[in-house]
Amino acid sequence: MISSLRGPVLSTGADHVVVEVGGVGFFVFVPADLAHTARVGAEIRLHTSLIVREDALTLFGFETPLELEVFTQLLSVTGVGPKSSLGVLGHLTVDQIAAAVADDDDAPFRRVSGIGPKTAKLIVVQLAGKLQPPAAPGAVRASDGAADVINQVTTALVGLGWSEKVAAEAAASTAEGASEADRSSVPALLRQSLAALGPAKAGAARG
Repeated sequence: MISSLRGPVLSTGADHVVVEVGGVGFFVFVPADLAHTARVGAEIRLHTSLIVREDALTLFGFETPLELEVFTQLLSVTGVGPKSSLGVLGHLTVDQIAAAVADDDDAPFRRVSGIGPKTAKLIVVQLAGKLQPPAAPGAVRASDGAADVINQVTTALVGLGWSEKVAAEAAASTAEGASEADRSSVPALLRQSLAALGPAKAGAARG
């Protein structure tokens, strides 16, 4: 069983990276946002799941143990395979997944490519009570006003083509480093989030 890998990135693709460990290159499927941000030559550490099928041994990798845990939980849902589970984690953060399940809201899952309405509902029903609750809000999100601004910026970024996962992480990260005035202004925070994402990342994240 291969539970983790660490080494330099040899190559990347839309949904995978190749990591060199001990002179051997391991082809690992990863969430799309990780595939787009991984850099050839940079060291990466992945928490992995080896899926064994009659005709293939396939590795799936994640940056955190929690993402790997959620991937495993998604696989337990009827009709959800490894690629669909990976798609969910490429589109939504762990907190967004947990929040959607806790709120009995299947809409975020229906927006994931390859997940139909029936499967989205099954994810919510079958994962109920099995996921850790969303992380406690940080200082930036303590205020309802700040949280509302972050949510509006996230929605705007999704409308511009970024995935919910990338958009939410960019908005929250930008808010943490912004001034109090900018955290309360949707246009200001949106401009800073767009600058942080950068034009080079836009096309990749929109895929």
